[in-house]
Amino acid sequence: MNTLLDAVRTGRCDLVTALITPLTPGERRALLPELTALRREIRSWDWSRRWDAEPTLRALHLAGAACHTGPAAAASWIAARDLRDGRPRDTAHLAALLAPRDPAWRADVAHRLAARTATVEDDYPLIRALLHGTEAPAPTTDGFVHAWARATTTSTGTTGTTGATGRRPRPRPLRVALREDPYTAELVPRLFETATPAPSLTWYDDPRTAGRWPAELAHLATEGTVQRRTLLTGTVGRLLRGGRTGHLAFYTDLLDVLDLTTDERAEHTTDWIALAADAPSPTAGRAQQTLAALFEAGRLPADRLAEMSAAVLFRPEKKLVRAQLVLLGKALRRDAEDRHALLPATTAAFGHPDTALQEKALKLVAAHLRPDDDALRAGLALDAEQLGPALRRTAATLLGALADPAAGTDTDGYEETLPAAPARRPLTTAGRSVAETVELVAALAKTDAPTAEETETALDLLVRHAHQDRTALAAALLPALADRHWAHEDAGRADPAHLTAPELLAAAVLGRLDPADLSPRRPIEGRGFGQHCIHDALQRVTTARAREAALRILTDPLPFLLATPTWDCGTLEPHDLLTRLTSYARQGATPAPADFAQALLRVRRDPQAAAAADALATGEGRRLAAWLTADGEPAPHTRHVSDQDRGLRTWWRAERPTLRRIVLEIPERLVIQKEFPAVFHPLGRPRTGTPRCWHWRGQELAHLAVLPQDRETQAVWLLPDLTGCATEEGRGAGEVLSRLAELGGPAGPALHLAVATGLGARHAEDRLAAVDALLVLAARGELDTALLGRDLAELLRLGTVKPNRLADAARTAAATGAYATTWAFLAGSLPAVLADSAGRGAGELLAVAADCVEHCGPGGPLPEGLAPAAARKGTSQLATQARRLHTALTATTG
Repeated sequence: MNTLLDAVRTGRCDLVTALITPLTPGERRALLPELTALRREIRSWDWSRRWDAEPTLRALHLAGAACHTGPAAAASWIAARDLRDGRPRDTAHLAALLAPRDPAWRADVAHRLAARTATVEDDYPLIRALLHGTEAPAPTTDGFVHAWARATTTSTGTTGTTGATGRRPRPRPLRVALREDPYTAELVPRLFETATPAPSLTWYDDPRTAGRWPAELAHLATEGTVQRRTLLTGTVGRLLRGGRTGHLAFYTDLLDVLDLTTDERAEHTTDWIALAADAPSPTAGRAQQTLAALFEAGRLPADRLAEMSAAVLFRPEKKLVRAQLVLLGKALRRDAEDRHALLPATTAAFGHPDTALQEKALKLVAAHLRPDDDALRAGLALDAEQLGPALRRTAATLLGALADPAAGTDTDGYEETLPAAPARRPLTTAGRSVAETVELVAALAKTDAPTAEETETALDLLVRHAHQDRTALAAALLPALADRHWAHEDAGRADPAHLTAPELLAAAVLGRLDPADLSPRRPIEGRGFGQHCIHDALQRVTTARAREAALRILTDPLPFLLATPTWDCGTLEPHDLLTRLTSYARQGATPAPADFAQALLRVRRDPQAAAAADALATGEGRRLAAWLTADGEPAPHTRHVSDQDRGLRTWWRAERPTLRRIVLEIPERLVIQKEFPAVFHPLGRPRTGTPRCWHWRGQELAHLAVLPQDRETQAVWLLPDLTGCATEEGRGAGEVLSRLAELGGPAGPALHLAVATGLGARHAEDRLAAVDALLVLAARGELDTALLGRDLAELLRLGTVKPNRLADAARTAAATGAYATTWAFLAGSLPAVLADSAGRGAGELLAVAADCVEHCGPGGPLPEGLAPAAARKGTSQLATQARRLHTALTATTG
């Protein structure tokens, strides 16, 4: 046994094989305890030693797998991640050692290894070697099927005695590999059942090229190795299951290569209709083309075409809807009697967002409806209520009195519908028990990105209960934080740099911190990149306040914190701060500088409370009085247009023209520089909105609570990220904008510019968040639509905002019922779009504007450039929608 262990420790796999081969099963089992002990020993080695231990790991892996006699234990040892290194696995020795085992045992181990998703691809050669000669079926797990497809594609799969000996096979074409593999007929149907397609299936440029999977699968069907029906049924079934567009491309390409006959297409008519209705757009388009081919061949009855049309016309994709209306027109011209089935299906397009498609569907109805179709006309009239306001009158003329032309078109009684402004929630800490405090702190210790509300509640509760009975609080905290290494007495002093704000205070309560490490003179490590990162500056403020509170727990406990917000948004009401300062004075407590400074930044500015603050006759009271009157006024910013910083443009886009963007600059705030602690000084320094930083994401929402009453300053800081979302690949800043709109302080030019920029963000989720911000401001009566329109016009001219993205955002805002609000800011932005009508999405934006005017009828002057655009000839979307908007505006103005 010592000889075997020595061979394992020295990494001699050949010697290990020779020593184990003659052993009986009992003798092999007897070796397991020492092999297991060696495995535990290796786990305890540091990384430098583990790096040199690769030969030992390989030999130990081999010896343990060969000595286990139970299939479950053997498979578990073989698949163990701690026995693997970064190099490809050599299975020759292990395959040779396991080859004499009972075939049923080997098949059992092979199937267990195939069921392990994380390691099945690495173990694929061994699995094939174990299955050789067992006559067992192939595993059918997704991982094994993927590994089989990859090995077959790259000709590295092992079959027959090749796997048993470990010899590297010579390269084989895919067609030969599939013909020679005994599992081909068994595993090909499984290619259509895996959750995602095997990646190797998509390694082709042209699916019809020989040696690529689509072409070779079709060849298998031709030669009879796999039934053609199996491929067709499997492919259609996989498409019906859905998935990402990229995952479905292989299956649609396979259908093209199979070149289905008309009978095969007709057999799956129901499936094509389902795909046309619900599949991703490219797949739905293929299904629509297949059904159109069936129609041309006379194999698609009118009732099935109607079923298909009702589903496709409901889709948002204009291309699919337009093609379906064309197909319906052909069918109606072919057989006029089919109108009773097809015209009701056509009305599904009446509810489409694009009024041009609504109009096309209405014209189709008008062209094929006969005077004596009274019953049909009655049904169509009901569906016509979905039409836009401008088309209802046309529908009334066509469908008679059954269609109400005034429904939804009477703008005299229009009433704007805005979502309710978010309600503020009070943040209460007084009266909450030690048990509630411990539960919250334990939960936050396991949270990566706690909210400002959760953090502030935990900080104040810890300070309150530490002041009342620190010993009792420590006794309750210790078991709840048992999984935190810093909470144990034998862990020594904790490092404040590695603790979150609640953990800092908890560690102070437990006595795990050195007061010298919490000194205000001790620098705080930054988490951003660069000293000018505003997010780093905000994080330092939060950290400094937490360290200050922790230090006071150890030296001079505070009764409570002054800066704990009144509301969940971070705002502190003046009367609450006055009450707390009065209580401090009564108890003889000295306010903590950072805590009081944070309280000033959070307090709602109410000049009427200044007299009561001054009456406190304390230094903090006088500072609060001055802050509530003049000192707390947000600094006015300046604005100019600047070239995009080339340092922010990626090297592969260096040839793009220089982008011009709006830049906001904040001047120095002397009161913060002179009267606040040093950690707050970066918040009062001059700063522009130009630099962008690449800080760690996740804390921006919590940072909003540092200045909850200064939305303008925070909007200036956020603007670079929002501009990056509109002009580059940035994303995520919209969520911050949505929360920023809910805070206090003036909603001035900076916030409006930030909202305008967010409406043109590249990603839909950021645009949606900007719409939320817009609606919050509108609901609170803080939205200046004229200012927002001017900002949008400038951003459109600069190219920061693109018309198609603004159209999407405006459509979303209008759909909430805010038609008048949406038109009010669009009216100011349209001259910029009409001046550059070649821009993508100009017609789409005009369509949204026309929709708003038709609903609310605000009247007012025509936007500059609209009349010439409406006078253009042609049927382009720009000209069509310009005429529509012009008509709507002139109708409302008389």
